[in-house]
Amino acid sequence: MLEGDEGSTLPLLLVFVVIAAGFVVTAAAATSLHLERLRLLTLADGAALAAAESFAVADAHVESGVVVPRLTAPAVAAEARAYLADADAAGFDGLTLDSATTPDGRTASVRLTAVWHPPVAGALLPLSVPVTVTSTAAARFG
Repeated sequence: MLEGDEGSTLPLLLVFVVIAAGFVVTAAAATSLHLERLRLLTLADGAALAAAESFAVADAHVESGVVVPRLTAPAVAAEARAYLADADAAGFDGLTLDSATTPDGRTASVRLTAVWHPPVAGALLPLSVPVTVTSTAAARFG
């Protein structure tokens, strides 16, 4: 050992532990955010599918020998709201139905927003983040 190389490695070790803990907390938060988005997307998929089946048989018409259902925006919105009321939406903070409409009369589009909170909040991680997803489903007859 050279002269003047005396000292403790404890401060350096503590710095590395703090950095490693920061990485672990950040990775846990990123995973939690991803899973929350997937849960919200699953709920939006179900609402879009229910909304795509909101057509009345009397509103369907025949094009080139194929029965084509017609969706209406009020029916799509009502069915999406009904689905969300019946679905298990527990665990979502601030869940809102931003829009439920039909852009072309043949597909239903549903946009949901919820607020995500990290498992461990701190100075480096925000306290909440809004998560928005959009799902579409096509109306089919038969």
